[in-house]
Amino acid sequence: MDLGIGLPTSGRQSDPESIVRVAQAAERAGLGAVWAFERLLMPAEPRLAGTDQVIPLPAENADVYDPLETLAYVAAKTGTIRLGTSVVDGLFHSPVVLAKRLATLDRLSGGRAMIGLGQGWMQQEFDAVGVPVRRRGAGFEEHVAAMRACWGPDPVRFDGRFYTIPESRIGPKPTGLTLLAGAAAPAAVERAGRLGLGLTVAVFAWDQLREAVETYGKGHGPLVAQVNGAITDRPLDERMPLTGSAEQVAEDLAEVRALGVDHVFWHTLDTDPDETLERVGQLTTS
Repeated sequence: MDLGIGLPTSGRQSDPESIVRVAQAAERAGLGAVWAFERLLMPAEPRLAGTDQVIPLPAENADVYDPLETLAYVAAKTGTIRLGTSVVDGLFHSPVVLAKRLATLDRLSGGRAMIGLGQGWMQQEFDAVGVPVRRRGAGFEEHVAAMRACWGPDPVRFDGRFYTIPESRIGPKPTGLTLLAGAAAPAAVERAGRLGLGLTVAVFAWDQLREAVETYGKGHGPLVAQVNGAITDRPLDERMPLTGSAEQVAEDLAEVRALGVDHVFWHTLDTDPDETLERVGQLTTS
């Protein structure tokens, strides 16, 4: 199991120089991967898709660098560290266009791309791209199948319910691309395993992580734990897994390693990325 860090790709702390500096420092520290995420827009009242429930978002979500362009830029400035997304919402993109972009990133980075694909959760993002919320589930499966067709032998052809690709030659083809599914609900976790995708899951509670690992099973692909919390100076009495003091986090890492997790990374949305990087780097040497 190795560790990683989210790049400073959102909010006032995000700029090209900071992104590269953190990525290069993470590589020097021996971390396994750096991560970016996708946010198309930040509505005044972000609503859970298909409902009237408002889900508040951090202010940093109003200004987010595109993850794939960011990782291509980072690929040119680094040599070995893996480049991850958690997540790109596949349904917001044409499968042909996204397949070419991912294959291009894979080839430019020397096979270091580790792409988490999600289905999207915010109603306004679905509205903005003109995709119906009901396409989740079956539409996501077909989207993955259409991209895999693009990456297969030429001539490529795909005839589906939602997507059609005429008989064509499509390149480049990826050589080392790793696909993960960003999933939380049991049905989505089961789907990831059934499709032979890796899994990236945001960890909020031990029971939730254990259930996801059990549902997902073994042998499908990398299992990634995403932490939306901080490593702190002092121990915390109440905390999510993999947050709190370095000592508390080290104990938690032993637990997630026993569960079969392959990689853990910490987002830096509301924390200083250099501070987070230093603390994660210390964990790799402890």
